Amino acid sequence: MAGVMCHAAPAMAFTPPPESAIPKAPLGDSVKRGEQIFTATHKYAGPFVGNNLNCSNCHLDKGRKADSIPMWGAWPLYPQFRTKNGKVNTMTLRIQECFLYSMNGKKPPADSDVVTDLQSYFAWLATGAPTGMVLPGAGYPELPESNTPPNPQRGAQLFAKSCAACHGADGQGNDAAGIPALWGPGSFNKGAGMHEVEKAARFIRANMPLGQENTLTPDQARDIAAYMHEKPRPADPGISTPKN
Repeated sequence: MAGVMCHAAPAMAFTPPPESAIPKAPLGDSVKRGEQIFTATHKYAGPFVGNNLNCSNCHLDKGRKADSIPMWGAWPLYPQFRTKNGKVNTMTLRIQECFLYSMNGKKPPADSDVVTDLQSYFAWLATGAPTGMVLPGAGYPELPESNTPPNPQRGAQLFAKSCAACHGADGQGNDAAGIPALWGPGSFNKGAGMHEVEKAARFIRANMPLGQENTLTPDQARDIAAYMHEKPRPADPGISTPKN
């Protein structure tokens, strides 16, 4: 992550605590509420959500899965400088901007229960993690460079073969089954990180199809990401629309 002060971590996997270890105290209650918000965001944080997504749609297994930006890997790296907004971000601001872009909604107040409970959950998941270290599996794995530009036409064919069975041919997913829409009004907006072809490709390669991770080649993942990139979705709220 650009601009974060960190150290190389030893090549060892980090394991977050089991749910049975959540303390039976007010802090534990906040952790449990944070997990609920994370896994059913539009249900438990509805006033701040503008689509049908949950945090756990991108941060898989309730924010636990390595290589899907697990929250145990993100929590120890904040505060950090982000080029997206050109300043040092706290985890509070990072959460707020996730609601603005990935959830296509609005920022919850910094002192809201939503932000507090999410941070309680993240901090608990990171119990024992070293502060300031990029742990193995903390991000989407980098892809090797390619001489072949991403091709949305090839991506359309790959999507039909590898993605449509779950997300539907129309890319709208299945909200009842927890399968997210990949474009359209129920999905993330153009300001979200997942709208970047390379970032989406890294996620797809490492995590999709679900249960068949790393079966797509890097170029195939880029082609699918390019196909998704061309689909309609809500505008980036950080970009002003010129008035006629």
